[in-house]
Amino acid sequence: RIADNQHLTGTIPSQLGDLTSLRTLRLYRNNLNGTIPEQLGGLTNLRKLELDDNILTGTIPTQLGGLTDIRSIDLYGNGLEG
Repeated sequence: RIADNQHLTGTIPSQLGDLTSLRTLRLYRNNLNGTIPEQLGGLTNLRKLELDDNILTGTIPTQLGGLTDIRSIDLYGNGLEG
């Protein structure tokens, strides 16, 4: 589990997609910018993806549609499209 509200800045590292056993990714209420890495679509065990309330932009990667175990995805509070 990666925690939320840690005053993180910068972009989301694509290498997080290598953490295939990760079940929860909570990076909400930070100052993360840039796009959502398409590699997050490889987190096959992910159940919760919480990236809300950052300053993310761009389109939502279609690869997130392949997360078969996902229960919730929170992306609001960003400048995302799609």
